[in-house]
Amino acid sequence: MDALKNYFLILKKEKKPSFKVAREKGILDKKIKDAFKILKRCELCERKCKVNRYKDFGFCRLPAKMLVSSYFVHLGEEPFFVPSFTIFFYSCNFGCVFCQNYGISQRLEKAIEMKEKDLAKIIDKHDYCKNVNFVGGEPTPHLPFILKTLKYVKIDIPVVWNSNFYMSKKAMYLLKDVVDVYLSDFKYGNDECAKRLSNVENYTKIVKRNHLLALKHAEIVIRHLVMPNHIECCSKPVLEWISKNIGKRAIVNIMDQYRPEFRAFEYEISRRITKKEFEEVINYAKQLGLNFIF
Repeated sequence: MDALKNYFLILKKEKKPSFKVAREKGILDKKIKDAFKILKRCELCERKCKVNRYKDFGFCRLPAKMLVSSYFVHLGEEPFFVPSFTIFFYSCNFGCVFCQNYGISQRLEKAIEMKEKDLAKIIDKHDYCKNVNFVGGEPTPHLPFILKTLKYVKIDIPVVWNSNFYMSKKAMYLLKDVVDVYLSDFKYGNDECAKRLSNVENYTKIVKRNHLLALKHAEIVIRHLVMPNHIECCSKPVLEWISKNIGKRAIVNIMDQYRPEFRAFEYEISRRITKKEFEEVINYAKQLGLNFIF
């Protein structure tokens, strides 16, 4: 089936959401139990801090609680996702110098502590939305609480996992059979840029692995944000890898809305991209025959 057509089937709710099937089969309860065990020695993301989040903090500085920054009906996502009931979770496991949501990711704003049943009731009130969209910051450190929230959701609503894709294998197992569409953020084409601009190790190996795992059990939309001076080192390698390993089985959103924020002015990404840079990336995507939007 054509990828875009398949997304419309999912997001028009013409199939039962994956989390409901998992709940009916008893799979969701087991995943919730396993997820909360991980919090005692946290390995939800590939940082694998292995701290007991009931007593200490890892890189994300999050306790064993669900902390939400905001939630609302998002009208600015990809057109096939809109309207999307979007929940922004607090904090992040990256340290991007250009983060546009740095108030959330760097914990500069206040968070709202929420209980799973309360968040589920809020989701239930938005049955007119095409999906519930878990984002941040980064949703991965909140995974146990998100799974438990889905246990109480009553409406039929597809799950979108909107992430930097730095999840551990354990987290990918927990997401399997729960997520309907992965909305990934494939930033870098090499590990040097990832380390320097986002403070992450082994970026390409982990993110590539997770895309291939996700592709086995859900739909994928891959976002790539074009950044100034990063066409050859990042944009082209990312698109080439997608072409060779995923092809038309995913929709690629090539994004031109980069703007320098936070500490970006200290680096070579201190300006917006030019029209020429963006056109070069779009033309490359055409040459590769990707299934893309922009």
